[in-house]
Amino acid sequence: MEHRDPHFNILLATDSYKVTHYKQYPPNTSKVYSYFECREKRADPTKNRKVKYETTVFYGLQYITNKYLKGKVVTPEKIQEAKEVYREHFQDDVFNEKGWNYILEKYDGHLPIEIKAVPEGSVIPRGNVLFTVESTDPECYWLTNWVETSSNIQVQQGLEPGVQSGALVVPPCPCPGPGKVNFKGTDTVAGIGVIKKYYGTKDPVPGFSVPAAEHSTITAWGKDHERDAFEHIVRQFPNVPVSIVSDSYDIYNACEKIWGEDLRSLIESRSADAPLVVRPDSGNPLDTVLKVLEILGKKFIPTENSKGYKVLPPYIRVIQGDGVDINTLQEIVEGMKHHKWSIENIAFGSGGALLQKLTRDLLNCSFKCSYVVTNGLGVNVFKDPVADPNKRSKKGRLSLHRTASGDFVTLEEGKGDLEEYGVDLLHTVFQNGKIVKTYTFDDVRDNAKITDSDLKELLH
Repeated sequence: MEHRDPHFNILLATDSYKVTHYKQYPPNTSKVYSYFECREKRADPTKNRKVKYETTVFYGLQYITNKYLKGKVVTPEKIQEAKEVYREHFQDDVFNEKGWNYILEKYDGHLPIEIKAVPEGSVIPRGNVLFTVESTDPECYWLTNWVETSSNIQVQQGLEPGVQSGALVVPPCPCPGPGKVNFKGTDTVAGIGVIKKYYGTKDPVPGFSVPAAEHSTITAWGKDHERDAFEHIVRQFPNVPVSIVSDSYDIYNACEKIWGEDLRSLIESRSADAPLVVRPDSGNPLDTVLKVLEILGKKFIPTENSKGYKVLPPYIRVIQGDGVDINTLQEIVEGMKHHKWSIENIAFGSGGALLQKLTRDLLNCSFKCSYVVTNGLGVNVFKDPVADPNKRSKKGRLSLHRTASGDFVTLEEGKGDLEEYGVDLLHTVFQNGKIVKTYTFDDVRDNAKITDSDLKELLH
């Protein structure tokens, strides 16, 4: 099945300066080898960031290779289009028309590169190689870093030790976000389509949702009829969970008077499989959640679980979706823990704060050349800026290994070829225009699962 966007032109999907790079490599260069990592970052005492991102969930490369790189991506029409664009863009003929025609003629428009990567969903500490790219034809040495822009569309989201969250893809179209990897609840319909198309799951769909109100479906009834709106919506969905935004006017009155008194018997008649989910959507997230739980706890008497935390009756729950990001999420959970409320009482939703607050700089994502072949001689190359030791890059051909103690280690300068270090965790996933290894979304989720040891470390 062909997944590539027919309108996408790989010849135009790069940074302008890369168009001229084929003229800048040393004469007689025949291979360029580059890698991607999320660099380790030394602590900066001047920056008070609450969350430390020390590991990365690697996810999304399969989407990129399928959508943008595989198959016949070079055509005479796309070469001509690029030639005209760059002629105007640079006001000069700097475009490598000869090189692209070579790919068209010799490889029928397939890209002569090889990509190796860690399994999708892998949780890898920062500072380790995540994938490598190299040219497979001496005439196309310049192609390796041309595709940096396409492959680097990925932005991996970091995690603190033991805390699982998703990496995300931010291509110029609807896409799967962080929650898709670790949770099955989602409202991103476009993301479901992307996952089904480029990964596939054992489930009919990779994510599920529930009926839910928005403010318009409440306020359309008028301020004096909020109770009627609530009752109507609850009765419309008697057999599934239903989320109702309750802060159109006064969230605390809604919880105490409408839910807790006027509609109490209606809510108590619902099953554990079809709870009412009360949604506050304004105010300080922690303060609001705690006050909502306190009010509901007086109207719907909670029980105490085996760990001594309060749990509302199974027919009523809370969802917080306003102002949720990785920092406020932890604040809310810690506040609930302090006030002896179980995490069972609440669900969280987050959209923009998970997607738009992340950039490649959050994890110091870096795509750098580490090895070239010039005049038939392999040379380990690197950068080491005197003004910023954090930007020192790795040398030579790289491999990723697991030590006997379970730690990850990246070996430089081809040392991984020695048998003593064991298997290389980087697997070829793309070669000369073809996808050679794929992962289902179930594989991604399995690879990203939190382990028992991670959980113990987190809880202690």
